[in-house]
Amino acid sequence: MKYFTYQAKTMEGKVKKGKITSENEGDALRQLKATGLTVFAIRELNPFLYKEIYIGNPIKNKDFVIFLRQFATLIDAGITLVESVAVLEEQTESKPLKKALQQIKASLEEGVPLSVALEEFPKLFPELLVSMVHAGEVSGNLDEIIDRMATYYEKQYILKQKIKTALTYPIVIGIVAVVITIFLLAVIVPIFTDMFLSFGQDIPAYTQMVLNISSFVQTYWWVLVLAVLLLIVIYKVLERNEETAYYLDVAKLKIPILGKFIQKSLLARMTQTLSSLINSSVPILQAVSITERVLSNRVIKRTLHESKEALERGESLAKPMSEHWVFPRLITQMITVGERTGAVDEMLKKVSQFYEQELEEASDKLKSLIEPIMIIFLSFVVGGIVLSIVIPMFSLFESI
Repeated sequence: MKYFTYQAKTMEGKVKKGKITSENEGDALRQLKATGLTVFAIRELNPFLYKEIYIGNPIKNKDFVIFLRQFATLIDAGITLVESVAVLEEQTESKPLKKALQQIKASLEEGVPLSVALEEFPKLFPELLVSMVHAGEVSGNLDEIIDRMATYYEKQYILKQKIKTALTYPIVIGIVAVVITIFLLAVIVPIFTDMFLSFGQDIPAYTQMVLNISSFVQTYWWVLVLAVLLLIVIYKVLERNEETAYYLDVAKLKIPILGKFIQKSLLARMTQTLSSLINSSVPILQAVSITERVLSNRVIKRTLHESKEALERGESLAKPMSEHWVFPRLITQMITVGERTGAVDEMLKKVSQFYEQELEEASDKLKSLIEPIMIIFLSFVVGGIVLSIVIPMFSLFESI
C-alpha cells in the first residue's frame, strides 16, 4: 500500500485536507471521488515516515465483535453490501478498520467479491472469516454466514474474557508477592542487619540465610533482571523450533489445576470453529485444515493434522483423536456418532456448548481454588522474612 496526501472540495464547496492509503494514485482518486470529493491536489508520501505501526492485533477483540454484529444486522435488514460497509466505515472508531473499510467499499463498487476484498487485510480479518464469507458467496446465504460469524466471534470473545478473568487474580497476586518480597529484602531487612551487627550477638542460621539473600538482592539485583530476560529469550527461541514448541505446549497442558482449564478452553474453541465451518457447507477436509491453523496449541494442531490425513485415507475423523490423551472420550464418541448419522456439525455444536458450560464452572472453581493458595503463598513468603527478623530480636531482648 502507498500513502497519499490530498486536498479536495466537498459537495458544499469546503476545502478538505487528509491522507489516504491505496495501491496507486488512480485508485486513491477513485476512492476519494466515491466519497463525493473533488480532488485538486494529490501527492505520494514517504511510506517509512507515514506508515502506522501496530503492535499485536490492530483491532481490539471487542471492536471486531461489534463490527461483525453490526454488519450482520445491516445485511439482515436488506441493506446492500456497499451501503453496509459505508455505514460501518462512518460509525467505527478504530482507525485501522476505518481505512480498511474505505478500500473494501471501493473494491466492492468495482465488482470485487467481499471475500477477496477482506483477504487484502489479513491482519484485520482472520482466515476463518474470509473462508466463511467465500462459502456464503458460493452458497448464496452470505447474510446467514455473517450472522453466524458474528455469533461465533462473540462466543470467542466471551471465552477469552473468562480466561483473562480466571488468570488475572493469580497474576496480580504473584506480582504483588514479588514486589513485597523485593521491598522487604532490599529496604527493610538491611535496617535490621545493621542493628544485629551493632549488638554483636550470634545470628540464627535461618536469619543469616535471609540476610545473605538480602545482601545478594542489593548487590546483584541486575543478575536477577538478566536472569528473567534470559528465560524469556530462551522461551522465545525454543518456541521457534517446532519440536521443542510442541513439548512446551504439552507442558502447559500438564500444569496442575491450570492445565485442565487450558485444555477445556482449547477444546471449546476447536469444536466451535469446526462446527461453524461444517455447518456452513465448507468441505470437511478444508474445515479441519482451517481449524488447525486457527488453534495455537501444537498438541491439538498435530492431532487435527493426523485426523485430516485419516479422512484422506477414508478413515474416521475421530480415530487419531481417540488415540491421544488430550481428547476426552466425549468428543471422539460424539464425532463418531455424527459420522454415522451425517450430523457431525450438530454433534460438535453440542460438544462445544458442553465445554462452554464446563469452562464457566472451571473458571469459578479456579478462582475459588487459587485465591486461598496465593494468599497462603504470600503469607508464607512475607511471614518467613518477618520471622527471620523477629527470632534474633527475641534473643536480644533476653540477653538485655
